[in-house]
Order: sequence, then structure tokens, then C-alpha cells
Amino acid sequence: MTDRSFRSILTGSFSTPCAKNPTVAMMEAGYAKAGIDARYINCDVKPDNLAAAIAGAKAMEWAGFNCSIPHKIAVLDHLDALAESAKIIGAVNCVQIRDGELTGNNTDGKGFLASLRKLADPKGKTIFLLGAGGAARAIAVELALAGARHITIANRSVEKAQAIADLLAEHTECNAEAQSWPEGLHIPEGVDVLINATSIGLGDAEALPPVDTSSLGNAGIVADVIPNPPMTRLLREAKEQGCKTLDGLGMLVNQGIIGAELVVGAKLDAGIMEKTLADIFGVQEP
Repeated sequence: MTDRSFRSILTGSFSTPCAKNPTVAMMEAGYAKAGIDARYINCDVKPDNLAAAIAGAKAMEWAGFNCSIPHKIAVLDHLDALAESAKIIGAVNCVQIRDGELTGNNTDGKGFLASLRKLADPKGKTIFLLGAGGAARAIAVELALAGARHITIANRSVEKAQAIADLLAEHTECNAEAQSWPEGLHIPEGVDVLINATSIGLGDAEALPPVDTSSLGNAGIVADVIPNPPMTRLLREAKEQGCKTLDGLGMLVNQGIIGAELVVGAKLDAGIMEKTLADIFGVQEP
């Protein structure tokens, strides 16, 4: 007879496509280093199956899960409560399950902010944001709350971009404007930080958001939320023009640390998570 438990804490991610998302490797390394018997299950969940996946996680008593593209807004319909920041943002990427109750949080913006601060303080800065999905909303809100002076949101559907600009006007002191995103979008002069908050480039090292690459040098810092590959084509083009670049790995690590505190109540070690990603991608620093 042994007192040992053979039941692991279950966590994971719901997204599609999911095969190129390295979060599972990073999180399980963090769990192991912390001595936590937990699993992180990377699930490919199509939009029509989101409700069933959430019901399954609840039935199997998962501790929680992450939601990535394209579920960050759709998941709202399946939750019992929202954390304050998630209410403002209107998107969720991290769900806690406690006694069958689901609470939505958003760590996207906080993770990006922590990563950006290694290069620059966003206070007083001019931001140009590509995309208007869940990640863009979260990043825009957190940058505005951190004191960004002006944020431009560019999106093919200008209505979605305008919704984010209106959100910032309602809840923050930041000036914000929306604009359309034509093919070959020109990045204006005076941009402190340009951010690709779309999924363009995920799993495809040659994919490039439709921008005028010759105008990338107008931005001091070019950031990409894509973690795989870390050095996206956008960042490679920006580096050639002398920009500082920020890849998606730092954001991913910070999101993981914040999410683990919410879901399993533990502080994970950033070092082992960074090393795991660096080993996967063959980079010196994530």
C-alpha cells in the first residue's frame, strides 16, 4: 500500500492550428522544476468544438486551460466570471476552473508588457499595432494603462480596429485611432514601437504581414507576438533596417508564469522556461 497519488493536475491549451505552439514544452519544464505533478495538453480545437472541449475540461476536473487563436473572444460565452482586466479587454486567454466554475483572465497584454519593458518603458510612447483580434485588444489595453501616449490600430476590418480605439478612449487616458490596413501598409515616421499582433508568421518563417518593408525603419522597435519561429520574416526585415526587435518568446514565458499562478497557484522558474525555448529554437536568448 502506498500513499502516492497517481493523479496529475491537468492543464492545457485550446487552439487551432496548435502543432507549432511550443507552450507545452515550456510549461511542463516549469512544472517539473517546481516539483508539481501536472500535465499541459496541447489540443487542436476547431471553433465548432470549443463548447465540447470546455465541457470536457470541466468534466475531467482540469485546473484550467489557455485559449489561443481563434478562441479568445468566443470563449467568453462559456464562462461564469471574468477578472477585471479581461472585462475591459473583452478577450480571454487563460481560464481557471474552481469547483466547476470557470473564470476568464487575460495574460496576453501583461506578458507582452513585461517583455517590452526589457527594451523600453511604454510610457509616453507612440505605438502602431497591426491587427485587432484578442491579442491586439489585450496588448493595446495594457500599453494604454502603462502610459502609452498614442496607439494606432490597423486592421482590414476598420470597424474592429475602431472598437479597440473606443475601448481605450473609454477606459484609459491614451489617445487612440483606427485605420484600415491596405496591402503594402506604410509605417509612418515617429513610431516608437510597431507590433504585429496577428497570427501571420506562425509556423511559417517566410510569411510576412502585408506592410511596406522599406518603411519598417520608421519604427524604433519592431515586436512580433509570434513565438514559432522566434525570428519571423518581419523581425528579420526590421533588423536589416536597424530596428531593435522583440520576438514572441519573452511574451510567451511571461504569460506562462502569470497563468500558472492563476491556474495551479505556483510561481514557475523563468530561467528553465527560457532555456527550454532557447534549446528548441537554437537561440541564445529567448
